[in-house]
Amino acid sequence: MQHTDQSRPQMISSVEPFLFQTLQSTLGRHVVIQTTKGSMRGRLTDVKPDHLTLQMEDATFLIRTQEIVWVLPKA
Repeated sequence: MQHTDQSRPQMISSVEPFLFQTLQSTLGRHVVIQTTKGSMRGRLTDVKPDHLTLQMEDATFLIRTQEIVWVLPKA
């Protein structure tokens, strides 16, 4: 019988493959991202399965993919 320690935290993350693929295709472009907390505008500098990196002027933001409502790539 295998014993599991249930007092240790476990990370569970859902990956949305279509959102991830869409975000990768807009890498390096300016985007508007609506999150559950509001909208953000900046240049998409990195995309990971669980978060993205958005550069806004002198600040860098890491946004969890689960918090994204929609993404609008700018021309």
